[in-house]
Amino acid sequence: MTTGTPYSDTIWSEREVWSRDQTSAFQLEQLKAQMAYVGGNSAYYQGMFASAGFDPRDLKSLDDLRQLPLTRKRDYVAAIPGALPWGPFLACDPADIRRVHFSSGTTGKPAHMCWTEADVDRWADLFARYFYAMGVRKGDVMQLMVGFAWFVGGLGLANAALRLGAALIPAGNGDSQRQITTMMDYGVTAAFATSSFAAHLAEVAAEMGVDLRKSPLKRMLVGGEPGGGIDATRRRIEDAWGADTYDCYGMIEFQPAAWETEAKNGLVLAEDFVFAEVLDPATDQPVEDGTPGVLVLTHLDKQACPLVRWWTGDMVVRDSRPGTDGRTFARLIGGVQGRADDMLVIRGVNVFPSSIEQVIRAIPGVGMEYQIILDDSLLDAAGFLTGIKLRAEIEAGDAGALADVVADTIRQKLSIRAKVEMLPAGSLPRAMHKAQRIVKSFAG
Repeated sequence: MTTGTPYSDTIWSEREVWSRDQTSAFQLEQLKAQMAYVGGNSAYYQGMFASAGFDPRDLKSLDDLRQLPLTRKRDYVAAIPGALPWGPFLACDPADIRRVHFSSGTTGKPAHMCWTEADVDRWADLFARYFYAMGVRKGDVMQLMVGFAWFVGGLGLANAALRLGAALIPAGNGDSQRQITTMMDYGVTAAFATSSFAAHLAEVAAEMGVDLRKSPLKRMLVGGEPGGGIDATRRRIEDAWGADTYDCYGMIEFQPAAWETEAKNGLVLAEDFVFAEVLDPATDQPVEDGTPGVLVLTHLDKQACPLVRWWTGDMVVRDSRPGTDGRTFARLIGGVQGRADDMLVIRGVNVFPSSIEQVIRAIPGVGMEYQIILDDSLLDAAGFLTGIKLRAEIEAGDAGALADVVADTIRQKLSIRAKVEMLPAGSLPRAMHKAQRIVKSFAG
């Protein structure tokens, strides 16, 4: 999988410009081999295949994969205790495991994910392709401002930067002032962070009297949360840093799955690594391109913990037409729109938190930090939401007047009611990793 020489000055791999027919043919052949491997080596999927009456040899088209049920995070977590320590999803010899990372464990005990040497190599190559697509080259100085301990963030990115030939500074996601001084002192030209941490560092730099727009940074690469795909948030980061901002998408189970290119016309799916479906969250049936749905992913070639029809829970809109930069893999327009289970239904209106962020980040005078508060006072007699409470920091202007502007704009743009409280700058907690924007405080 390792790529020695890039395909062109702008494209890392020739696969990125395959015709749709070439891509589909490749995916089908890979799925045939992968399903045979999974069915022969993963105890979990052996049971699933038997229950579904599925024989990998009967896979004749990409649509045939829908004979299998979806796999969800809860299925993965619940299965581990029955086959400790690695769980029944493991499909390789435990002696071949070369990397283990863990989920954040925000909803329970952290769950692990494993990689073999070949898996790690592919991971590095995909992230190198991602960096290359955003213009990072040999000679760049890259500062990785993400965690390296336990979780999946740092090491995959670090391996990719080294493969690309960039000088690497593995800074982690702490020591905010040192992050700024290091960038200025060592001529950092590219950086990776969550959008929340990038926004936090911009505040720290202002407090230090450092004008980030005069730094050598050319590219701020963000991921780990939806912010990079929200136009208003992207503009805030670009204005603060004076650098182009690019979004990417991945998770512990699929690293990485999609990323932006310099064209900035959607997240380009790594369709030689994953087979992607977009399904209606209510019916689990495929939706047409251009229609929002939940992204479902299947590994095309994963050895350690391969996953089949993995329900990501992320709402996306797919466009399978070629991008303006010549790449032909399908794109996720507007990035990840939100989590299917995070969607708020307010007086019959469906609203994702990312839509609220898009609105408030575009209002002058509102700071970067905000919280959406949901509590019992917002429920009607039937227990349905009638609106939201919003806390946001004021950057400039009169707090009362600005609160009215925010509430009016949310009502006009999203057709929902918001009770808005504007707070002094610095009132809300800062995120070193992923921000928690929704605060639920319902009784019981």
